[in-house]
Amino acid sequence: MPRPTTRVLALLELLQTHALLGGAELARRLEVDRRTVRRYVAALEELGIPITAERGRDGGYRLVAGFKLPPMMFTDGEALALSVGLLAARRLGLADGASAAESARAKLERVMPARLKRRVRAVEETVTLDLSRAPAPSDDAALATLSSAAQSQMRVAIVYRSGRSPQTERELDPYGLVYRGGRWYVAGWCHLRRAVRTFRLDRIASVSPRDVGFAKPEGFDALAHLVESVATMPRAFAAEVLLSTDLGAARREISTALGLLEPVEGGVLLRSTVEDLGWLARELSRLPFDMEVRSPPALRDALEECARRLRANARRGERKE
Repeated sequence: MPRPTTRVLALLELLQTHALLGGAELARRLEVDRRTVRRYVAALEELGIPITAERGRDGGYRLVAGFKLPPMMFTDGEALALSVGLLAARRLGLADGASAAESARAKLERVMPARLKRRVRAVEETVTLDLSRAPAPSDDAALATLSSAAQSQMRVAIVYRSGRSPQTERELDPYGLVYRGGRWYVAGWCHLRRAVRTFRLDRIASVSPRDVGFAKPEGFDALAHLVESVATMPRAFAAEVLLSTDLGAARREISTALGLLEPVEGGVLLRSTVEDLGWLARELSRLPFDMEVRSPPALRDALEECARRLRANARRGERKE
């Protein structure tokens, strides 16, 4: 429990679950000295929580008899957000996501008024979220350590298992974390490659903090970097297609997985790298825009083949005269 606020709340939890605890025992459990325990007790009293201190060999601290914290007060919107958030946590590729979400839900229900408790249970029992489940690491240590390092802008050392390369050791300045397409990623400056790189968390074998700070680039967007990295990844074919539309309409129709969109004179330019031009042709054929293939010429042939197949399917089953 590294933060004073966390320890103060932990002290309150201990006092609620035990009739009487001595200063030495509280100090041991909170991993602080007895003087700090007295300071935390004073902080709780300033918040209006009545605590009595009993002196003597068997003395200690206790909450005033009959005192109970008021029930948590949430608006309907807040209760809905909490409920859906806990459901989502079960499907976000966290090793302990399901058990942690269930534990959190149980704790919230213990202090919620009956009406809100019924609302939370209604969401729990009737709502289903179709989120892709990521291959999770053996525990959530990597996610916790990396998010903390990104927030405090401190370097980490990682051992990474790439899909194609041998296991490597490298130092990383983590800029941010992203959950996308069923997987967790961390983006940041890789000191081994001397460039911004993105790493899958399920391939990180270990992560440890370094006592070295860094400055995160202003305005860095981890999700945008990940999208661009995936869209421009070297593949067999690089394609450019001019779409006769505006950027807003193009974004509504085209997934970021298909490629990058850039407004240009005459419309929107789609840049895509793919292994299969037939797949790209099928994706383009569903778009409601006129388009011009700029490269490669083989993409025009793939579109022609796609059109022939669609025409054949449309005519199949026609009555012969």
